[in-house]
Amino acid sequence: MQYPIAPRRLAALLAVCATLAACGGGGDDTPDNDVASAAATPAAADNPDTGTGTATEAPTNEVLAVTSAYTGNCSVTNFVPDTLALVNAFRAQARTCGTTTYPAAPALVWNDKLAQAAYGHSLDMATNNYFSHTSKDGRTFAQRITNAGYTWSAAGENIAAGPTTMASVMSGWQKSAGHCANLMNKSYTHIGLSCSKGSATATYRTYWTMDLAKPR
Repeated sequence: MQYPIAPRRLAALLAVCATLAACGGGGDDTPDNDVASAAATPAAADNPDTGTGTATEAPTNEVLAVTSAYTGNCSVTNFVPDTLALVNAFRAQARTCGTTTYPAAPALVWNDKLAQAAYGHSLDMATNNYFSHTSKDGRTFAQRITNAGYTWSAAGENIAAGPTTMASVMSGWQKSAGHCANLMNKSYTHIGLSCSKGSATATYRTYWTMDLAKPR
C-alpha cells in the first residue's frame, strides 16, 4: 500500500520487515543467525522539497566506472550488470509477494545517485555495527536519497546483512513479501545497490542496501 508522504514528513512511513532467517526489525531486535533483512517503502512523495539534481536516465561508461567503488570491499565482480540482470529477470514475470500478486514490471535502469545513497548507508551500518533503515545521525532512507541529489517522486529501500553473495541476498529478498513488493513495484524506474563488509567486531560479515526510486 502506498501513502502520500514527503521527505520532511516521514513520521508516518510504512515499514515492512521480513526475514531470511531472523528479522532486523529496523535494527531494534538482534538477529541470531547471521542473516537479517528489512524493507521500507515511503510511497509517492506529494511534494518533495529538499535536495537538488536530476536523476540519471541511463548509465554511462563513466558512471559504471564510478559505481565500482560502491561494492566496498565485497569483492563482487560484474556488480552493475549482475544486479540489473537478477532484478530485471525477476520483474519480467508476474510474482506473488506474500498474498499479493504483482504483474510483470518494466526493467529498471541503474542510477549512480541511488548507488551513492546505498553505499553510504551500507558503509555506515558496517562501520558502526547496526542494522536499520534509519542512519546513526537520524536520517531516513528517503532523506539519504535526496541528499545524494536524486529528486524523487517515489522511493523504497531493501537492506540485508549476512549474505556474502549478490545471488543469495537477492534470493532472500525475492522470497520475502516486503522486499518482493519493492522489487516488483512498477512505479520504480531506477535502482542502486551497494554492499560493504563489516569490521572484525561487526555482527554481520556483509551489509547490503538497495535503493529504488522514480524521478520527479
